[in-house]
Amino acid sequence: MTAPTASPSAASDTARVSIMEHVRRSDWHSYVIYIAFVVVFAFFSVLLHDSGFLGGNNLLNIFRQTATISIMAVAMTFVIASAEIDLSVGSVAGLASVVTAMTIDSAGLVPGVLAGLALGLTVGILNGGLVTLLNIPSFLVTLGMLGIASGVAMWITASAPQPILDDTFNTVFGSGKIGNLPVLLVWTVVFVAVGAVVLNKTGFGRRVLATGGNRIAAEFTGINTRRIKFTVLVMSSVVASVAGMLYAGRLHSGRFQWGAGDELSVIAAVILGGTSLFGGSGAVIGTLFGSLLMGLINNGLILAGLDVSQQQVVRGAIIILAVALARRR
Repeated sequence: MTAPTASPSAASDTARVSIMEHVRRSDWHSYVIYIAFVVVFAFFSVLLHDSGFLGGNNLLNIFRQTATISIMAVAMTFVIASAEIDLSVGSVAGLASVVTAMTIDSAGLVPGVLAGLALGLTVGILNGGLVTLLNIPSFLVTLGMLGIASGVAMWITASAPQPILDDTFNTVFGSGKIGNLPVLLVWTVVFVAVGAVVLNKTGFGRRVLATGGNRIAAEFTGINTRRIKFTVLVMSSVVASVAGMLYAGRLHSGRFQWGAGDELSVIAAVILGGTSLFGGSGAVIGTLFGSLLMGLINNGLILAGLDVSQQQVVRGAIIILAVALARRR
């Protein structure tokens, strides 16, 4: 006597249920940014096919325009993954751009670059020290630093632009090319690659995620969570200073306006990319796509003829969406 065999329809139903169960259990938040990127890209490709949206120069321009946001967002991924936040990155970038420009003018290329990095290191140490030693929330510390850095940049320049005439600096930090690739794209790829490897493949990255996931449990396992939080805040400020130098190199001048408001775009890119606003998870590649998505939208809206105020409305809506989609532990 032979055993009964399942009918084709029953097997199909079983497979369908299995797929639906897998989808239900899967963390769909991890794929939202990639789906959104494809949908938005396809939408603008159809809508703006006669406006040069798909042209090689325009696509490279999107990378150029989002490079500084992408680079700052890589470091911000570590900060938010550790359950902290840094609101000062935009103003630190602006201050670093003017400090670098003024130092290059008075002392030369190498001292200028070192001065920009030292500025970021100093701000990071102040932010990290106030957060970890005095237990002041990072939101308040970096919000205060945002105002201080912006004010100092305006003060030391009398709100005037600081031109950079050093061709080597401008070539390396923004306006140059390697072959046919803009140097800003190369900077972005390097930062994203290093950030992804450090977060996903090293002990430091695992300690960052453990600190953000459950600080008390992490401390019981021997992780110095204060040191981790201090380190990621220093990283964020140093990377912001590099972004400021990239602004200065691309635009051939240092200005306090460079980076103004970038903190919102950076945080939105990180959250859209799949990093939990509440810490414990991080996705550097997702962060890159979050940044590119916002650059894609800005570029498409400009080509579609929308003015700056309408672009700000859309950007604000993206930030709200980013928070709404934030993964909770």
